[in-house]
Amino acid sequence: MKCIVAGREAITAAEFAELALGTPVELWLGVEGESDEERAARLDAARDILADPEYRDLPDDLVRLAARVVEDHPDLFNVVPLTRPARRRPVRQGAAA
Repeated sequence: MKCIVAGREAITAAEFAELALGTPVELWLGVEGESDEERAARLDAARDILADPEYRDLPDDLVRLAARVVEDHPDLFNVVPLTRPARRRPVRQGAAA
């Protein structure tokens, strides 16, 4: 099944999100290893985009996209609680009488 958004074909989930939102996903999520300066610049750009009237519906679009992901891939949210292993007490050696 092809995912076509705004007349363009999305091959990966990231491409689909980028085409659906009109911005790269990395702009909102960041990239691994970015410096403080790069993060500040990225967040500045994101604020500018959110202030643009053209993107006034972006938060709603993002919520709809997230809801669709949850609906289409419920297995991503199969969370299994992990139990903590019981604390092991140190074994004390008895004193020789």
